[in-house]
Order: sequence, then structure tokens, then C-alpha cells
Amino acid sequence: MKILKFGGTSVGSVQSIQTLLNILKTDVVGDKPVVVLSAMSGVTNLLISMAENAATGKDFTAALAELERRHFDVVKVLLEIQNQNPALTRLKINFNQLEELLQGILALRELTPKTRDMVLSFGERCSTLMISKIAAQYFPAIFVDASEIIKTDNAFGNAKVNMELTEQLVRGFYSENSGKMLFVTGFIASNDAGQITTLGRGGSDYTAAILGSALNAEEIQIWTDVNGMMTADPRLVKKAFSLPELTYTEAMELSYFGAKVIYPPTMIPAFLKKIPIVIKNTFEPQFEGTVIRHDCKASNLPIKGISTINNISILNLEGSGMVGKSGFSGRLFSLLAREQINIILITQSSSEHSITFAVQPTEAEKAKALIEQEFELELLANKLERPEIESNLAVLAVVGENMKQTPGVSGKLFHALGRNGVNVRAIAQGSSEYNISVIISSHDLAKALNAVHDAFFIQLTKTLHAFCLGTGNIGKTLFKQLNAHSEFLQENNGIQVKVAGISNTRKMVFNADGISLDTWEDDLNASNEKADLHEFIQRMKGMNLPNCVFIDNTASPTPVKFYEEAFKANVSVVTCNKIGNSAAYSQYRTFHDTARRHGVDFFYETNVGAGLPIIRTLKDLMGSGDRVQKIEAILSGTISFIFNNFKGDANFHDVVKTAQEKGYTEPDPRDDLSGKDFMRKILILARDAGYAMEEADVEIENMLPQACLDAQSVDDFYAALKAEDAYFANMKNKAAAEGKVLRYIGKLDNGKASITLKMVDESHPFFTLSGSDNIISFTTDRYKERPLVVKGPGAGAEVTAAGVFADLINVGAN
Repeated sequence: MKILKFGGTSVGSVQSIQTLLNILKTDVVGDKPVVVLSAMSGVTNLLISMAENAATGKDFTAALAELERRHFDVVKVLLEIQNQNPALTRLKINFNQLEELLQGILALRELTPKTRDMVLSFGERCSTLMISKIAAQYFPAIFVDASEIIKTDNAFGNAKVNMELTEQLVRGFYSENSGKMLFVTGFIASNDAGQITTLGRGGSDYTAAILGSALNAEEIQIWTDVNGMMTADPRLVKKAFSLPELTYTEAMELSYFGAKVIYPPTMIPAFLKKIPIVIKNTFEPQFEGTVIRHDCKASNLPIKGISTINNISILNLEGSGMVGKSGFSGRLFSLLAREQINIILITQSSSEHSITFAVQPTEAEKAKALIEQEFELELLANKLERPEIESNLAVLAVVGENMKQTPGVSGKLFHALGRNGVNVRAIAQGSSEYNISVIISSHDLAKALNAVHDAFFIQLTKTLHAFCLGTGNIGKTLFKQLNAHSEFLQENNGIQVKVAGISNTRKMVFNADGISLDTWEDDLNASNEKADLHEFIQRMKGMNLPNCVFIDNTASPTPVKFYEEAFKANVSVVTCNKIGNSAAYSQYRTFHDTARRHGVDFFYETNVGAGLPIIRTLKDLMGSGDRVQKIEAILSGTISFIFNNFKGDANFHDVVKTAQEKGYTEPDPRDDLSGKDFMRKILILARDAGYAMEEADVEIENMLPQACLDAQSVDDFYAALKAEDAYFANMKNKAAAEGKVLRYIGKLDNGKASITLKMVDESHPFFTLSGSDNIISFTTDRYKERPLVVKGPGAGAEVTAAGVFADLINVGAN
């Protein structure tokens, strides 16, 4: 025999009640189940509102009429006409009794806990009566008022059950009505005097567990509107998933810390009798749901779930008068217990100098006043500081029995929180190691929950939220690559990239759920938000999403000003913009130190070699203890193309012109040929190799005659270049005569950096360079005889975007 409990949403409408009946029809085999019902969804709140309005002299008749209408409408749709009148009459009697009760409250202007329980009982009594009459069309069903078989003390609002007497009454009633399907009111009971009491939060679930225990049920089913117990609140974590099974301890821990699917007292009668509890979804009855049992199978998950309580306050009590003072904690918490103040969480420093505990915000001031009154002498003697209240906080708890045997759970939790800039105000962990709880800001709750969920459930993808600046060739290509490889990223890297913000120089657009990379251009053009870089950064920070990355795909100095602000907001930065790392050394140092201090990443591989792994190779060498002796490099794809094609009958003017036509040069080729861009790359390498160098420390040999540099326009430059044809031809011919080629080479040697035009022979690793390739040679303590060489394409949107893409993935790997 089974106990089936249906919650408010399961009995809240005609459609949901029809679904409930279909579930019962498939479950009626052998012993008929006992069905426990809650009030229709929203009815309990409506009854509370009516009672409070009556107590303050306000009108309640409109709400009462609405309550009556909701029930009558269901009866008229689901009950055959010839059977409607008896049901409507019984319901009308209930509503008349409720009205008389409310009139009494109105006359007295008083709402006692006993009267409040009586008012609330009408929710379950009406819904259960109504559904039992509808079900009687299909089964031999009877209505059962639980107040006749569940007996409690006089603690109205949260009554304690007399289990021995209740079990006798339940068994007797069940045996007298064998062969019938019992429809029992949840939540309500009665005391020895027959007065209505209620069982408190989760009371209908508790009713089901009491009946299950009394009847030794094979299973207790809790039918609700979610697919069982989930790894986190699905309203906050979209990747939350249902857990197939939990132990009673895990379920109670999760329930205590905010998982509203089931409540801790519900499980106690079932736990004592080892009766499985199954959480099922009324609206997806075919889904297996979650089974709570004592004999769970071994799990490979370090935790089972993450639960939260939002909007709490904490009180901090500290002072020397607490140190070594036996009985102090007992005195404090006995005081709060006497006044019915519920303590959510407690933590105490090992020095006994301070105690922190969490309470509901509505009880914080009362608790503070009681403490100040109780410990008045200690406060006057300055042995205690006055208690402080901190509000707008939340509890986040990771729960699971496997935590006891899994090292590193705490480390993983705090790494996920720290990396996302979530400050932990207090920590609590019991010696049983079933639960680690932290108190954080309510503002950070959604971000923290998603970050921790990603960290622990490795079978899911980790979500990166990217905010992208720049929609030129590199930006567009990056979006194309991300879109094309999204499935590969999820399957092979366990990473999902959501582009949450895009801006160019004209407009910007945001979407926390991710901007479609199929329609991003249309979405941006359709946006009404004008581009504003300061506002873009503020919106990025304000959205407060986990695992954020700011991507700078521009060459402008303006975005660089916001890097430090991004780091301080615990946002990683990926950039192909060289200005951030090649301006003043103090700025370079600030960026790197700030990123490290806030536990985020600063990746800029494309600053030097587009998609080539140059920066990463250098950092790996340095990080493994190797020492760089010398670096030689050709790090300009533009200049590489020019000198690789400046041979035979070609003249310098035509080769430069071709390079510009192919898009290899800047609009003014002198920006490349002057060596300025190359200088920035060498400077970045020198700094990453450990040298505190400035731009002026890099010696640059100018390859252009002065007349070319002084030209007033690009056309004038080409004219001057044509006029200097003999100068360039002479260099080319001289190199060819010696069996050499011209190469514009940057070098870092013993802390000195230079860029010079050289002739190299076939023994040099740069001799065979072709196309627009870049090449770099590292001579180190380990690579002394044969330098480590990295070579490949050093220019173009595809390889540069690929480098940005790789940096983004590396952020996801951390």
C-alpha cells in the first residue's frame, strides 16, 4: 500500500486535477492508495489575507467570493450534473462556516493562533472534499478529515503530534474502511479537546509521512510540480538536474537549507520506519523522480546538491568576556530559544572570542535587544561588544555524504567563490561533513550558486559569460568560430560560451541568457542602446554573472583604461590589443598584479604572434624554472611578407603596394614599416621574460629613408618610395650576391632589446621564412645548443581570432 500526497499546484486547476485522477487510475492495483491533499494553490495565502483583513477591520467578502468560485468552477466541470448538488451543498456549508468565523474575527478585531488554525483548515477541507466527490465517480472514495485521526498538543500553528495515539486511530480507521480509497486532508489535526491545530511548514507532507508510518506503507509519494529533488534551485541555476536518489540525511540537509520540495519533519516518521519517499512531478508523471531511502547506491558525485536560504541577517557577538566562560553559549541560545527565535546557522571562532549566528531578518532586532538586556552587565564592563546586525545576506550550502571521503571539497567551493569575487562572511561545517555552509551577500547568490554548481558537477559544461568589444574583422571571425565550434567545446572541453554583451563604436546589446551568434549582427543593429564604454563596463559588472570574461578585439587605447576595473570586479580579460601591455611598465605591472590578486586571468597571446603560442611558450619556460638567454624573432606578418617577396626583379614600391592591397598593412604602411608595432611586441616579450623595460629602451633601426617618413600623405609616401627604388634595390642585390636574404629581426639579449634589418644566410633559422609567417627563436639554459623555434602565420583575422578563442578556452580551463 502506498501513500500519495498531492501539493497545491497538483490540485490547483481543472487540468491538474484531471491529471491527478489519471495518476490514481494507473496506481489502483491491489491495496488502494491513501491520498493526502493540500489546499488549492494560492488558497492558504488567500485565507491568511482574509483573516488578517478581518482582524484589522477590512473587508474580506470579495476574497471569500473568489474562494467559493474557484471550488465551484471545478465541481461544475469535473462532476457529473446529477452529482453536483450534494458536493456544492457540502462546500457551501464550509464557506458559510468560514464566513461566520471571519465575522467573529472582525467583531473582536483579534486573530489568535487557535483561530488562525481554524481559518486555515478550510483550505484542505474544501479541496479534499471536492476531489473526493469527483474521484467517487471512478473509485469507492471517502473524504477523511485528518483532525479526527491525527492528535497533537496545543501548540497552534506548529503542533507536535502524539504519534502513539495517532497511529492507533489511523490503523483503526483504515481497517474499518478497507477497500475504499481514503482522501485525507493534509496539514490539519486536532488536540485532545477536538480543537483544530495545524502541523506547520510542510504540514501536508508531514501528514503523508505520519499515515505512511502508521500503516507501514511500502512507499510515500510526494507529487509536486518539479522533477524530484534537484541539484540546485532551477529558477536560479538553469543547468540544475534531478537527482535519482538521496539518503534521508542528504534530503534533510537540503530541505533545511531551502529546498522547498520536501520539509525535514516530513522525513522523520519515514526515516524511523525506513519507508522510501519518492518525489514525483504531477505534470510529468512518467519521469522517475527522486527516491529518498536509507540504502542508496554508491555515487561518484562529491556532493548531491546545493541549497540556499535567501535574505537572512547575522548577529556578531564578540568580546573577551566570552573566552573560557563555561555556559556562555548555553545562556545565549537558551535565551533565544525561550523567545521562539529560530537559529539558522551558528559559527564560533576557535579562540572563543566571537560567535556569529544567522536568523530571519524579522527576528534580528528582537534578538539584538534580548542579548543587550541579558548581557547588560558584561556590556557595561566592556567585556562584550554590542551585538552588530548585518542584513541582505544569504546562506549557500553544499550537501552530500560523499564529502566525508572526498578531499578538496572545501577547496573547490572556496576557489569557485573567490574566483568570482564572492566574499564569504561566515562558514559552518559539522564534524559529520555532510554539509558546508557559507554566508554571502544576497546580491551574489545567483552568481555564486551557478559558479559552485559548475565547479562540482563536472559532467555538465562550465559556462563562460563573454562581453565582447569590437565587431571588426577579428570580432566577426571570433563569433563565427565560436558558433561553428560550440558543440565541440561542450563535448570535448566541457565549456559553454555565452556572449552576454557586444559593443562596437555605435551600439551595444546585452542578454544574460546569451546573444544568438546566428543573429548577433541584426540584434546589435536593432538595439536602441548607443555605445558607451563606461556604461558597457557598468552593465557587465551589474549583471553579476559567474565566470565573466571581457574580450577586447580593438586596437584602441580607450578600452585599456577599464582593464583594472574589470579585474577588480573579478572579470578575466582576453585581449588582442597590444596597448595595454606595451604602454608604461607601471601599467603593465598594475594589470598583472591586479589580475593575480583577484584570482582572474589576463590572457593576451595575440599581442605578439596572432594565433602562435609564443606568450604561452615563454611563460611555460619561465614557470618551469628555465632562464631565457636570448630571443630572436620576426614578429610582423606585414614586414615578413614584404621581405619574402622582395626578390628577383621585384621592386620595393610594388611589393609594399601588393601587401596593402592584400590587407596585410595598416592604411598607412609606415605604421608597419617604421617598426613601431614590432617594437611593442618585443617590449611585451621582454617584460614577460622579467625585464622592467620601457618603450625608449628598445633600439629601432629605421629601414625607410627620411624622405619616405616625412611624406605628407600615403600617396606622397608611395611617390617617395618609388624615388628611393635604387636604395632598396642596392640592399636586395647586396644580400643576393652574398647568398643571403633581408630580414627585419627583433632581439632580446642580456636585457637589451633591438630591432634591426639584417642579412642572414641559410644557416640561420629565419632564412627559409615564407609568406607572412612569423618566427621566434628561444635560446635558454635548456635550449642552448638548439634553440626552441615557433613558426607559423602571424597575421590575418582567422589566426588572430583563433588566438583569442584559445585564450578564452584557457580561461574556462581554470
